[in-house]
Amino acid sequence: MVAAPVTPERPGADTPPARRRDVRGTLLRTLLAAAGGAAVFLSFPPRTTWWLAPVGFAVLGVLLHGRRARAGFGLGLVWGLAFMAPLLRWTGEFVGLIAWLPLALLCALLIALGTAAMAVVSRLPGAPVWMALVWVADEALRSVVPFGGFPWGKIAFGQPEGWYLPLASIGGAPLVGFAVALTGLAAAHLARNPKLAVPALVLPVAAALAATGLVHTDPDQGTATVAAVQGNVPRAGLDFNAQRRAVLDNHVARTLELAEDVKAGRAAQPDLVIWPENSSDIDPFRNVDAANQIQRATEAIAAPIAVGAVVIDPDDKLPRNTVVLYEPGVGPTDTYTKRQLQPFGETMPYREFFRIFTPAVDRAGTFQPGTDPEGFVMGPAKVALDTCYEVAFDSVVRDSITEGANLIAIPTNNATFGYTEMTYQQLAMSRVRAVEHGKSVIVAATSGVSAIVAPDGAVTRRTGLFTADALVATVPLRGEATLATRLGAWPEWVMTALGLMAVAIALTVTRRRTRPTPGAGVGEEETDGGPAGAA
Repeated sequence: MVAAPVTPERPGADTPPARRRDVRGTLLRTLLAAAGGAAVFLSFPPRTTWWLAPVGFAVLGVLLHGRRARAGFGLGLVWGLAFMAPLLRWTGEFVGLIAWLPLALLCALLIALGTAAMAVVSRLPGAPVWMALVWVADEALRSVVPFGGFPWGKIAFGQPEGWYLPLASIGGAPLVGFAVALTGLAAAHLARNPKLAVPALVLPVAAALAATGLVHTDPDQGTATVAAVQGNVPRAGLDFNAQRRAVLDNHVARTLELAEDVKAGRAAQPDLVIWPENSSDIDPFRNVDAANQIQRATEAIAAPIAVGAVVIDPDDKLPRNTVVLYEPGVGPTDTYTKRQLQPFGETMPYREFFRIFTPAVDRAGTFQPGTDPEGFVMGPAKVALDTCYEVAFDSVVRDSITEGANLIAIPTNNATFGYTEMTYQQLAMSRVRAVEHGKSVIVAATSGVSAIVAPDGAVTRRTGLFTADALVATVPLRGEATLATRLGAWPEWVMTALGLMAVAIALTVTRRRTRPTPGAGVGEEETDGGPAGAA
Protein backbone atom coordinates (compact mmCIF):
# COMPACT_ATOMS: atom_id res chain seq x y z
CA MET A 1 0.00 0.00 0.00
CA VAL A 2 1.48 3.29 -1.09
CA ALA A 3 1.32 6.05 1.44
CA ALA A 4 -0.30 9.24 0.29
CA PRO A 5 2.24 11.94 -0.31
CA VAL A 6 2.48 14.54 2.40
CA THR A 7 1.70 17.99 1.08
CA PRO A 8 3.74 20.51 2.94
CA GLU A 9 1.83 23.44 4.34
CA ARG A 10 2.10 26.25 1.93
CA PRO A 11 3.74 29.36 3.34
CA GLY A 12 1.33 32.22 3.62
CA ALA A 13 -1.73 30.00 3.62
CA ASP A 14 -3.47 32.56 5.78
CA THR A 15 -2.55 35.46 3.51
CA PRO A 16 -6.03 36.18 2.16
CA PRO A 17 -7.60 36.75 5.62
CA ALA A 18 -4.54 38.74 6.71
CA ARG A 19 -4.68 40.76 3.54
CA ARG A 20 -8.35 41.46 4.08
CA ARG A 21 -7.62 42.62 7.60
CA ASP A 22 -4.86 44.85 6.27
CA VAL A 23 -7.15 46.33 3.63
CA ARG A 24 -9.84 46.98 6.24
CA GLY A 25 -7.24 48.59 8.52
CA THR A 26 -5.96 50.81 5.71
CA LEU A 27 -9.49 51.84 4.83
CA LEU A 28 -10.28 52.63 8.46
CA ARG A 29 -7.12 54.71 8.85
CA THR A 30 -7.92 56.57 5.64
CA LEU A 31 -11.44 57.37 6.80
CA LEU A 32 -10.16 58.52 10.19
CA ALA A 33 -7.58 60.75 8.49
CA ALA A 34 -10.30 62.31 6.36
CA ALA A 35 -12.48 62.83 9.44
CA GLY A 36 -9.59 64.49 11.30
CA GLY A 37 -8.87 66.90 8.45
CA ALA A 38 -12.56 67.70 8.08
CA ALA A 39 -12.74 68.50 11.80
CA VAL A 40 -10.00 71.11 11.37
CA PHE A 41 -11.83 72.65 8.40
CA LEU A 42 -15.02 72.84 10.46
CA SER A 43 -13.12 74.74 13.16
CA PHE A 44 -12.67 77.72 10.79
CA PRO A 45 -15.04 80.71 10.42
CA PRO A 46 -17.79 81.45 9.79
CA ARG A 47 -18.34 78.62 12.27
CA THR A 48 -17.34 79.18 15.91
CA THR A 49 -16.46 75.53 16.60
CA TRP A 50 -12.77 76.36 17.18
CA TRP A 51 -12.40 73.39 19.56
CA LEU A 52 -12.65 70.98 16.62
CA ALA A 53 -9.08 71.86 15.61
CA PRO A 54 -7.50 70.06 18.61
CA VAL A 55 -9.83 67.13 17.89
CA GLY A 56 -8.49 66.96 14.35
CA PHE A 57 -4.92 66.92 15.66
CA ALA A 58 -5.79 64.23 18.19
CA VAL A 59 -6.95 62.01 15.33
CA LEU A 60 -3.74 62.79 13.46
CA GLY A 61 -1.65 61.95 16.53
CA VAL A 62 -3.28 58.55 16.92
CA LEU A 63 -2.76 57.72 13.26
CA LEU A 64 0.87 58.83 13.05
CA HIS A 65 2.27 57.24 16.21
CA GLY A 66 5.01 54.75 15.39
CA ARG A 67 4.44 54.97 11.64
CA ARG A 68 7.08 55.16 8.98
CA ALA A 69 7.52 58.42 7.12
CA ARG A 70 5.88 56.91 4.04
CA ALA A 71 2.71 56.06 5.97
CA GLY A 72 2.81 59.48 7.62
CA PHE A 73 2.95 61.09 4.19
CA GLY A 74 -0.03 59.12 2.87
CA LEU A 75 -2.20 59.65 5.93
CA GLY A 76 -1.23 63.33 6.03
CA LEU A 77 -2.15 63.74 2.38
CA VAL A 78 -5.67 62.48 3.08
CA TRP A 79 -5.91 64.60 6.25
CA GLY A 80 -4.63 67.64 4.36
CA LEU A 81 -7.03 67.20 1.45
CA ALA A 82 -10.01 66.87 3.79
CA PHE A 83 -8.88 70.10 5.46
CA MET A 84 -7.77 72.19 2.48
CA ALA A 85 -10.20 71.20 -0.27
CA PRO A 86 -13.32 72.59 1.48
CA LEU A 87 -11.38 75.47 3.07
CA LEU A 88 -10.21 76.74 -0.33
CA ARG A 89 -13.40 76.15 -2.29
CA TRP A 90 -13.75 79.91 -2.71
CA THR A 91 -10.76 79.95 -5.09
CA GLY A 92 -12.83 78.16 -7.72
CA GLU A 93 -16.09 80.05 -7.26
CA PHE A 94 -15.94 81.65 -10.71
CA VAL A 95 -13.05 79.86 -12.44
CA GLY A 96 -13.94 76.25 -11.62
CA LEU A 97 -11.84 73.26 -10.60
CA ILE A 98 -8.73 74.37 -12.51
CA ALA A 99 -7.78 76.76 -9.69
CA TRP A 100 -9.38 75.14 -6.66
CA LEU A 101 -8.33 71.49 -6.71
CA PRO A 102 -4.68 71.92 -7.83
CA LEU A 103 -4.16 74.52 -5.10
CA ALA A 104 -5.81 72.30 -2.47
CA LEU A 105 -3.69 69.33 -3.61
CA LEU A 106 -0.49 71.38 -3.47
CA CYS A 107 -1.29 72.56 0.06
CA ALA A 108 -2.13 68.98 1.08
CA LEU A 109 1.17 67.72 -0.35
CA LEU A 110 3.07 70.28 1.72
CA ILE A 111 1.10 69.23 4.79
CA ALA A 112 1.95 65.59 3.97
CA LEU A 113 5.66 66.45 4.07
CA GLY A 114 5.10 67.75 7.58
CA THR A 115 3.10 64.73 8.72
CA ALA A 116 5.79 62.41 7.33
CA ALA A 117 8.28 64.21 9.57
CA MET A 118 5.80 64.09 12.47
CA ALA A 119 5.62 60.31 12.08
CA VAL A 120 9.43 60.16 12.22
CA VAL A 121 9.54 61.96 15.60
CA SER A 122 6.49 60.18 17.01
CA ARG A 123 8.57 57.63 18.98
CA LEU A 124 10.89 60.12 20.60
CA PRO A 125 10.40 60.85 24.30
CA GLY A 126 8.03 63.81 24.54
CA ALA A 127 6.60 63.01 21.11
CA PRO A 128 3.59 65.41 21.25
CA VAL A 129 5.90 68.38 21.77
CA TRP A 130 8.21 67.43 18.89
CA MET A 131 5.31 66.69 16.59
CA ALA A 132 3.72 70.08 17.34
CA LEU A 133 7.04 71.80 16.65
CA VAL A 134 7.28 70.01 13.32
CA TRP A 135 3.80 71.29 12.51
CA VAL A 136 5.02 74.87 13.09
CA ALA A 137 7.93 74.17 10.74
CA ASP A 138 5.49 72.92 8.11
CA GLU A 139 3.37 76.06 8.40
CA ALA A 140 6.54 78.13 8.03
CA LEU A 141 7.35 76.23 4.84
CA ARG A 142 3.89 76.85 3.42
CA SER A 143 4.29 80.57 4.16
CA VAL A 144 7.19 80.92 1.72
CA VAL A 145 6.72 78.30 -1.03
CA PRO A 146 5.59 78.08 -3.69
CA PHE A 147 5.24 81.41 -5.51
CA GLY A 148 5.95 83.43 -2.37
CA GLY A 149 3.91 81.18 -0.09
CA PHE A 150 0.25 80.55 0.69
CA PRO A 151 -0.31 80.65 4.49
CA TRP A 152 -4.12 80.77 4.22
CA GLY A 153 -4.70 77.58 6.21
CA LYS A 154 -2.65 78.50 9.28
CA ILE A 155 -4.32 76.95 12.30
CA ALA A 156 -4.25 80.26 14.20
CA PHE A 157 -6.61 81.78 11.61
CA GLY A 158 -9.35 79.43 12.78
CA GLN A 159 -9.07 80.53 16.41
CA PRO A 160 -10.46 84.09 16.74
CA GLU A 161 -13.21 82.81 19.06
CA GLY A 162 -11.08 80.30 20.95
CA TRP A 163 -9.19 80.11 24.21
CA TYR A 164 -5.84 80.19 22.42
CA LEU A 165 -6.16 83.64 20.80
CA PRO A 166 -4.35 85.61 23.58
CA LEU A 167 -1.17 83.66 22.82
CA ALA A 168 -0.94 85.68 19.59
CA SER A 169 0.17 88.65 21.69
CA ILE A 170 3.24 86.65 22.80
CA GLY A 171 4.36 84.64 19.79
CA GLY A 172 2.00 85.56 16.99
CA ALA A 173 0.14 83.10 14.80
CA PRO A 174 2.90 80.41 15.05
CA LEU A 175 2.54 80.15 18.83
CA VAL A 176 -1.25 79.83 18.57
CA GLY A 177 -0.84 77.05 16.00
CA PHE A 178 1.69 75.27 18.21
CA ALA A 179 -0.64 75.39 21.21
CA VAL A 180 -3.61 74.03 19.27
CA ALA A 181 -1.55 71.22 17.73
CA LEU A 182 0.08 70.32 21.06
CA THR A 183 -3.29 70.07 22.80
CA GLY A 184 -4.63 67.61 20.25
CA LEU A 185 -1.43 65.57 19.93
CA ALA A 186 -1.14 65.32 23.72
CA ALA A 187 -4.72 64.04 23.91
CA ALA A 188 -3.75 61.32 21.44
CA HIS A 189 -1.04 60.12 23.88
CA LEU A 190 -3.18 60.11 27.03
CA ALA A 191 -3.59 56.34 27.17
CA ARG A 192 -0.01 55.65 26.08
CA ASN A 193 1.88 57.99 28.40
CA PRO A 194 -0.39 59.95 30.77
CA LYS A 195 2.51 61.36 32.82
CA LEU A 196 3.70 63.24 29.78
CA ALA A 197 0.39 63.75 28.00
CA VAL A 198 -1.52 65.39 30.86
CA PRO A 199 0.94 68.30 31.33
CA ALA A 200 1.24 68.72 27.55
CA LEU A 201 -2.55 68.80 27.32
CA VAL A 202 -3.10 71.26 30.15
CA LEU A 203 -0.17 73.63 29.63
CA PRO A 204 -1.26 75.24 26.31
CA VAL A 205 -4.73 76.01 27.65
CA ALA A 206 -3.36 77.32 30.95
CA ALA A 207 -0.81 79.48 29.13
CA ALA A 208 -3.51 80.88 26.85
CA LEU A 209 -5.75 81.78 29.79
CA ALA A 210 -2.80 83.39 31.58
CA ALA A 211 -1.94 85.39 28.45
CA THR A 212 -5.35 87.06 28.57
CA GLY A 213 -3.87 89.54 31.03
CA LEU A 214 -1.38 90.66 28.36
CA VAL A 215 -4.09 91.71 25.91
CA HIS A 216 -4.77 95.41 26.42
CA THR A 217 -7.34 97.74 24.84
CA ASP A 218 -6.57 101.02 26.63
CA PRO A 219 -5.89 104.00 24.33
CA ASP A 220 -2.30 104.89 25.25
CA GLN A 221 -2.15 107.32 22.30
CA GLY A 222 -5.68 108.66 22.44
CA THR A 223 -8.62 107.72 20.26
CA ALA A 224 -9.80 108.23 16.70
CA THR A 225 -13.23 108.15 15.14
CA VAL A 226 -12.94 105.99 12.06
CA ALA A 227 -15.24 105.16 9.17
CA ALA A 228 -15.13 102.13 6.87
CA VAL A 229 -17.13 102.68 3.68
CA GLN A 230 -18.52 99.69 1.77
CA GLY A 231 -19.97 100.95 -1.48
CA ASN A 232 -20.84 97.53 -2.95
CA VAL A 233 -20.38 96.42 -6.57
CA PRO A 234 -22.82 96.01 -9.49
CA ARG A 235 -22.30 92.24 -9.57
CA ALA A 236 -20.23 89.48 -7.99
CA GLY A 237 -17.63 87.59 -9.99
CA LEU A 238 -14.48 88.15 -11.98
CA ASP A 239 -16.16 90.96 -13.92
CA PHE A 240 -17.19 92.81 -10.74
CA ASN A 241 -15.39 95.87 -12.13
CA ALA A 242 -16.80 95.64 -15.65
CA GLN A 243 -18.59 98.82 -14.64
CA ARG A 244 -15.61 100.40 -12.97
CA ARG A 245 -17.20 103.80 -12.82
CA ALA A 246 -20.22 102.29 -11.06
CA VAL A 247 -17.96 100.88 -8.32
CA LEU A 248 -16.32 104.27 -7.80
CA ASP A 249 -19.68 106.05 -7.88
CA ASN A 250 -21.06 103.63 -5.27
CA HIS A 251 -18.29 104.55 -2.84
CA VAL A 252 -18.61 108.25 -3.54
CA ALA A 253 -22.38 108.06 -3.03
CA ARG A 254 -22.12 106.13 0.24
CA THR A 255 -19.54 108.60 1.55
CA LEU A 256 -21.78 111.54 0.61
CA GLU A 257 -24.64 109.83 2.44
CA LEU A 258 -22.43 109.43 5.48
CA ALA A 259 -21.54 113.12 5.29
CA GLU A 260 -25.26 113.95 5.37
CA ASP A 261 -25.69 111.69 8.40
CA VAL A 262 -22.84 113.55 10.14
CA LYS A 263 -24.45 116.93 9.42
CA ALA A 264 -27.79 115.67 10.73
CA GLY A 265 -26.19 114.30 13.89
CA ARG A 266 -27.01 110.70 13.01
CA ALA A 267 -23.31 109.75 12.85
CA ALA A 268 -20.13 111.01 14.49
CA GLN A 269 -17.68 113.10 12.47
CA PRO A 270 -14.89 110.72 11.45
CA ASP A 271 -11.23 111.65 11.80
CA LEU A 272 -10.38 109.34 8.91
CA VAL A 273 -12.13 107.22 6.29
CA ILE A 274 -11.01 103.91 4.74
CA TRP A 275 -12.29 102.87 1.32
CA PRO A 276 -11.77 99.30 0.08
CA GLU A 277 -9.24 97.85 -2.31
CA ASN A 278 -10.38 98.44 -5.93
CA SER A 279 -12.88 101.09 -4.88
CA SER A 280 -11.49 103.08 -7.81
CA ASP A 281 -10.20 100.86 -10.59
CA ILE A 282 -10.05 104.05 -12.63
CA ASP A 283 -6.62 105.61 -12.14
CA PRO A 284 -7.33 108.99 -10.49
CA PHE A 285 -3.93 110.27 -11.61
CA ARG A 286 -4.89 109.70 -15.26
CA ASN A 287 -8.62 110.40 -15.11
CA VAL A 288 -9.56 113.90 -13.99
CA ASP A 289 -13.25 113.05 -13.59
CA ALA A 290 -12.47 110.16 -11.20
CA ALA A 291 -10.12 112.39 -9.22
CA ASN A 292 -12.78 115.09 -8.96
CA GLN A 293 -15.37 112.61 -7.65
CA ILE A 294 -12.98 111.31 -4.98
CA GLN A 295 -12.08 114.87 -3.95
CA ARG A 296 -15.79 115.72 -3.83
CA ALA A 297 -16.34 112.92 -1.31
CA THR A 298 -13.28 114.00 0.66
CA GLU A 299 -14.51 117.59 0.98
CA ALA A 300 -18.01 116.45 1.92
CA ILE A 301 -16.87 114.17 4.74
CA ALA A 302 -14.20 116.69 5.86
CA ALA A 303 -11.69 113.95 6.64
CA PRO A 304 -8.81 112.23 4.84
CA ILE A 305 -9.80 109.18 2.79
CA ALA A 306 -7.58 106.20 1.95
CA VAL A 307 -8.74 105.14 -1.53
CA GLY A 308 -7.95 101.72 -3.00
CA ALA A 309 -7.08 102.35 -6.65
CA VAL A 310 -5.43 100.74 -9.65
CA VAL A 311 -2.65 103.12 -10.67
CA ILE A 312 -0.61 102.88 -13.88
CA ASP A 313 3.05 103.65 -13.29
CA PRO A 314 4.11 106.46 -15.63
CA ASP A 315 7.53 104.90 -16.24
CA ASP A 316 6.87 101.25 -17.09
CA LYS A 317 3.12 101.62 -17.85
CA LEU A 318 2.36 98.63 -15.60
CA PRO A 319 -0.43 98.60 -12.98
CA ARG A 320 0.04 98.93 -9.23
CA ASN A 321 -2.51 97.99 -6.58
CA THR A 322 -2.26 101.25 -4.68
CA VAL A 323 -3.92 103.03 -1.79
CA VAL A 324 -4.01 106.79 -2.39
CA LEU A 325 -4.40 109.25 0.47
CA TYR A 326 -6.78 112.12 -0.33
CA GLU A 327 -6.99 115.08 2.04
CA PRO A 328 -9.59 117.87 2.20
CA GLY A 329 -8.49 121.05 0.47
CA VAL A 330 -5.33 119.38 -0.84
CA GLY A 331 -6.02 116.29 -2.93
CA PRO A 332 -3.74 113.22 -3.18
CA THR A 333 -0.76 113.50 -0.82
CA ASP A 334 0.63 109.99 -0.34
CA THR A 335 0.47 106.45 -1.73
CA TYR A 336 0.99 102.89 -0.52
CA THR A 337 1.50 100.09 -3.04
CA LYS A 338 0.60 96.50 -2.17
CA ARG A 339 3.77 94.52 -1.50
CA GLN A 340 2.53 90.91 -1.34
CA LEU A 341 0.72 90.24 -4.60
CA GLN A 342 -1.65 87.33 -5.12
CA PRO A 343 -0.29 84.72 -7.55
CA PHE A 344 -2.76 83.61 -10.26
CA GLY A 345 -4.73 86.79 -9.63
CA GLU A 346 -2.67 89.94 -9.63
CA THR A 347 0.30 88.11 -11.11
CA MET A 348 0.66 84.93 -13.18
CA PRO A 349 3.79 82.82 -12.59
CA TYR A 350 4.83 80.66 -15.55
CA ARG A 351 2.03 82.11 -17.65
CA GLU A 352 3.04 80.28 -20.84
CA PHE A 353 3.16 76.93 -19.06
CA PHE A 354 -0.20 77.27 -17.32
CA ARG A 355 -1.82 78.51 -20.52
CA ILE A 356 -1.45 74.91 -21.77
CA PHE A 357 -4.18 73.92 -19.30
CA THR A 358 -6.54 76.88 -19.55
CA PRO A 359 -6.74 80.24 -21.33
CA ALA A 360 -8.16 81.67 -18.09
CA VAL A 361 -4.59 82.41 -16.98
CA ASP A 362 -4.69 85.51 -19.18
CA ARG A 363 -7.27 86.99 -16.83
CA ALA A 364 -4.51 87.22 -14.21
CA GLY A 365 -2.88 90.63 -14.00
CA THR A 366 0.60 92.01 -14.51
CA PHE A 367 0.70 94.04 -11.31
CA GLN A 368 4.01 95.19 -9.87
CA PRO A 369 4.69 95.02 -6.10
CA GLY A 370 5.56 97.91 -3.84
CA THR A 371 8.48 97.96 -1.41
CA ASP A 372 7.65 100.62 1.20
CA PRO A 373 5.80 99.30 4.29
CA GLU A 374 5.04 102.73 5.72
CA GLY A 375 1.39 103.69 5.82
CA PHE A 376 -0.37 107.04 6.23
CA VAL A 377 -0.75 109.72 8.86
CA MET A 378 -4.50 110.34 8.94
CA GLY A 379 -5.70 112.82 11.52
CA PRO A 380 -4.57 111.62 14.96
CA ALA A 381 -3.68 108.13 13.69
CA LYS A 382 -0.62 106.58 12.08
CA VAL A 383 -2.26 103.91 9.93
CA ALA A 384 -0.59 100.67 8.86
CA LEU A 385 -1.97 99.48 5.52
CA ASP A 386 -2.15 95.79 4.66
CA THR A 387 -4.14 95.27 1.50
CA CYS A 388 -6.32 92.16 1.28
CA TYR A 389 -4.01 89.15 0.69
CA GLU A 390 -1.23 90.79 2.74
CA VAL A 391 -3.06 90.20 6.03
CA ALA A 392 -2.25 86.46 5.75
CA PHE A 393 1.52 87.08 5.93
CA ASP A 394 3.08 87.53 9.37
CA SER A 395 6.13 89.47 8.18
CA VAL A 396 4.20 91.82 5.89
CA VAL A 397 1.85 92.91 8.67
CA ARG A 398 4.68 93.15 11.18
CA ASP A 399 6.76 95.38 8.89
CA SER A 400 3.86 97.80 8.51
CA ILE A 401 3.40 97.92 12.29
CA THR A 402 7.06 98.55 13.14
CA GLU A 403 6.95 101.76 11.11
CA GLY A 404 5.23 103.33 14.13
CA ALA A 405 1.58 102.60 13.41
CA ASN A 406 -1.08 102.78 16.10
CA LEU A 407 -3.97 101.57 13.91
CA ILE A 408 -4.29 98.90 11.18
CA ALA A 409 -6.39 99.24 8.02
CA ILE A 410 -7.22 96.27 5.79
CA PRO A 411 -8.71 97.50 2.50
CA THR A 412 -9.93 94.44 0.65
CA ASN A 413 -11.99 93.29 -2.33
CA ASN A 414 -13.91 90.03 -1.97
CA ALA A 415 -16.34 90.53 -4.84
CA THR A 416 -14.41 88.04 -6.98
CA PHE A 417 -15.32 85.27 -4.52
CA GLY A 418 -19.05 85.81 -4.32
CA TYR A 419 -20.92 84.53 -1.28
CA THR A 420 -18.24 82.02 -0.25
CA GLU A 421 -16.54 81.75 3.14
CA MET A 422 -13.45 83.63 1.97
CA THR A 423 -14.45 86.96 3.50
CA TYR A 424 -15.11 85.36 6.91
CA GLN A 425 -11.75 83.58 6.82
CA GLN A 426 -10.04 86.88 6.03
CA LEU A 427 -11.86 88.69 8.82
CA ALA A 428 -10.60 86.00 11.21
CA MET A 429 -7.04 86.80 10.15
CA SER A 430 -7.66 90.48 10.88
CA ARG A 431 -8.87 89.57 14.36
CA VAL A 432 -5.72 87.54 15.02
CA ARG A 433 -3.59 90.48 13.82
CA ALA A 434 -5.43 92.81 16.20
CA VAL A 435 -4.39 90.71 19.21
CA GLU A 436 -0.95 89.90 17.83
CA HIS A 437 -0.03 93.59 17.60
CA GLY A 438 -2.43 95.12 20.13
CA LYS A 439 -4.06 97.44 17.58
CA SER A 440 -7.57 98.26 16.43
CA VAL A 441 -8.22 97.01 12.90
CA ILE A 442 -10.45 98.62 10.27
CA VAL A 443 -11.55 96.21 7.52
CA ALA A 444 -13.07 97.97 4.50
CA ALA A 445 -14.42 95.63 1.80
CA THR A 446 -16.03 96.49 -1.52
CA SER A 447 -18.90 94.09 -0.96
CA GLY A 448 -18.46 92.66 2.56
CA VAL A 449 -17.76 91.77 5.22
CA SER A 450 -16.40 95.13 6.44
CA ALA A 451 -15.72 95.35 10.16
CA ILE A 452 -14.19 97.28 13.01
CA VAL A 453 -12.12 95.11 15.33
CA ALA A 454 -10.95 96.02 18.84
CA PRO A 455 -7.38 95.30 20.00
CA ASP A 456 -8.63 92.21 21.84
CA GLY A 457 -10.01 90.75 18.60
CA ALA A 458 -13.66 91.52 19.30
CA VAL A 459 -15.74 92.65 16.32
CA THR A 460 -17.58 95.81 17.39
CA ARG A 461 -19.17 96.68 14.03
CA ARG A 462 -19.72 94.67 10.86
CA THR A 463 -21.64 94.77 7.59
CA GLY A 464 -23.40 92.12 5.57
CA LEU A 465 -22.43 90.77 2.16
CA PHE A 466 -23.18 92.75 -1.01
CA THR A 467 -24.77 95.69 0.75
CA ALA A 468 -23.82 99.37 0.73
CA ASP A 469 -22.97 100.50 4.24
CA ALA A 470 -20.71 102.66 6.36
CA LEU A 471 -19.34 101.76 9.78
CA VAL A 472 -18.39 104.54 12.20
CA ALA A 473 -16.80 103.99 15.61
CA THR A 474 -14.36 105.56 18.02
CA VAL A 475 -11.41 103.22 18.54
CA PRO A 476 -8.38 103.25 20.83
CA LEU A 477 -5.04 104.21 19.33
CA ARG A 478 -2.30 102.05 20.78
CA GLY A 479 1.41 102.61 20.29
CA GLU A 480 2.56 100.04 22.85
CA ALA A 481 4.26 97.11 21.13
CA THR A 482 3.19 93.63 22.16
CA LEU A 483 5.77 90.98 22.93
CA ALA A 484 4.88 89.37 19.60
CA THR A 485 5.67 92.60 17.76
CA ARG A 486 8.99 92.99 19.57
CA LEU A 487 10.05 89.37 19.09
CA GLY A 488 9.08 89.34 15.43
CA ALA A 489 9.80 86.06 13.67
CA TRP A 490 12.00 84.66 16.44
CA PRO A 491 9.34 82.41 18.05
CA GLU A 492 8.63 80.77 14.69
CA TRP A 493 12.34 80.41 13.88
CA VAL A 494 13.10 78.80 17.24
CA MET A 495 10.16 76.40 17.08
CA THR A 496 11.01 75.50 13.49
CA ALA A 497 14.64 74.84 14.38
CA LEU A 498 13.65 72.63 17.31
CA GLY A 499 11.25 70.67 15.12
CA LEU A 500 13.90 70.08 12.45
CA MET A 501 16.42 69.11 15.11
CA ALA A 502 13.98 66.51 16.44
CA VAL A 503 13.58 65.06 12.94
CA ALA A 504 17.36 64.81 12.56
CA ILE A 505 17.72 63.08 15.93
CA ALA A 506 14.89 60.65 15.18
CA LEU A 507 16.41 59.72 11.82
CA THR A 508 19.80 59.16 13.44
CA VAL A 509 18.31 56.92 16.13
CA THR A 510 16.39 54.94 13.52
CA ARG A 511 19.49 54.31 11.43
CA ARG A 512 21.41 53.09 14.48
CA ARG A 513 18.61 50.70 15.46
CA THR A 514 18.41 49.19 11.99
CA ARG A 515 22.18 48.89 11.51
CA PRO A 516 23.32 45.20 11.28
CA THR A 517 24.63 43.84 14.57
CA PRO A 518 28.32 42.82 14.41
CA GLY A 519 28.55 39.02 14.09
CA ALA A 520 24.90 38.61 13.05
CA GLY A 521 24.00 36.39 10.13
CA VAL A 522 23.62 37.75 6.66
CA GLY A 523 20.38 39.71 6.33
CA GLU A 524 19.78 39.81 10.11
CA GLU A 525 19.09 43.25 11.50
CA GLU A 526 18.48 44.65 14.90
CA THR A 527 15.05 46.20 15.18
CA ASP A 528 12.68 47.18 17.94
CA GLY A 529 9.63 47.87 15.87
CA GLY A 530 10.43 51.57 15.88
CA PRO A 531 9.69 54.03 13.12
CA ALA A 532 11.72 52.12 10.55
CA GLY A 533 9.87 48.92 11.25
CA ALA A 534 6.39 50.26 11.79
CA ALA A 535 3.85 49.50 9.13
